[in-house]
Amino acid sequence: MKASPRRVVVLTGAGISAESGIRTFRGADGLWEDHRIEDVATPEAFERDPILVHRFYNERRRAHEGIPDVTGVSEQGAVSPPRSPVAPNAGHLALARFEKEFPGDFLLVTQNIDALHERAGSKQLLHMHGELLKMRCARTGKSYSWTQDSSVESVCECCRQKGNLRPHIVWFGEMPFFMEEIEAALFACDLFVSIGTSGNVYPAAGFFRLARDSGAHTVELNLEPSANAASFDEGLYGSGTEVIPRFFDTLLSRS
Repeated sequence: MKASPRRVVVLTGAGISAESGIRTFRGADGLWEDHRIEDVATPEAFERDPILVHRFYNERRRAHEGIPDVTGVSEQGAVSPPRSPVAPNAGHLALARFEKEFPGDFLLVTQNIDALHERAGSKQLLHMHGELLKMRCARTGKSYSWTQDSSVESVCECCRQKGNLRPHIVWFGEMPFFMEEIEAALFACDLFVSIGTSGNVYPAAGFFRLARDSGAHTVELNLEPSANAASFDEGLYGSGTEVIPRFFDTLLSRS
C-alpha cells in the first residue's frame, strides 16, 4: 500500500470473536452449536418449530450475557454460577481505537451477531446479519433491545401481540441488512480489510471484489488463508489479538 488511506472499510467475521470464546458460526460438521442450520436458522424453521428456535437463541443470549441457565438445575437444586458477559478482545479494541483516532472516513461491517464491537467502543458499525441482543416484530419490522429469554408468549412492544416476535437475525434465505450503505462504502473506499472470515458466505465473501474493482487496496487478516486469500493484495496471518492491533497501529502511525 503506497499511500495512506483516507476511506477505510473493514469486514469482520466469526474469527475475530473466536478468541473471546464465541464459537464460529458453523463447524466442520455443518452444525451450529450442535444444531442443524435448517432447524434453527431459516424462516421455515421458525414457522415449523418456533419453540425450538426461541430456545436456541435464548441459550446463545444467556451465554453471551453470562446468565446462568436456570432450566439446568441439578437434583441437589444447584444452579450454574453466574459468569461475566463475553468480553471484547484485543482485536475488537484495536478496531475501536482505530475508528476513534483515524482522521479519515471509517466503516465497520460485521457478519457477527454478538455485541463485542459495541462493547469495545465501535460506533461506525453495521450488523449485516442482525444482532443477538435484539428482537424484531414480524408484523411491523421494528427491532429493539432484548436481553432476557423470549418465547411464543412474549408480547411485542409495538403491536402488543403475542407470537409476533422473532430474533433480529438474518437467516438463510433472507437478505442481509444495510446492503445499499455497504456497497456505497465499498465503491468509495481506498482500503478494504477483511478480518476473520472464511470467504465462503455470500454476499460478504464478494465485498473485496467490489472494493478492489473500484481501486481499493485489499487486505486479509486471518488465522489462516481464506478461500479467497490469493485474490487479496495483501495477507497477514496469525492470532487476531496480535495481527489486528499490529496492522491498525501501523496504519495510525502513517495517517
